[in-house]
Amino acid sequence: MADEFMKGLFVLTGGALAWLVLSGWYTTESFEEGQLVADVTVSQIDIYATVALTLREALFWFAIIGALTFWVLIPAAREARSAWASRRSSD
Repeated sequence: MADEFMKGLFVLTGGALAWLVLSGWYTTESFEEGQLVADVTVSQIDIYATVALTLREALFWFAIIGALTFWVLIPAAREARSAWASRRSSD
């Protein structure tokens, strides 16, 4: 279980760090208001900005879904598998 927790923590922190970096580059126009979640401030969006903004959204969902996978789905599947095996052995 500790191994799954650490994998989930790594996915969450790694994805969140990359999301923060890309958000700082592309959505912080001033330090007084709307940092990291403001609208995109790039005046002319080229292919690199498009890729970076797409990667930013993908990293956000990777961090959330990845952490939930390691913290909830995998342990629940293991518990269900062991419960299923004990149920079949008692029949």
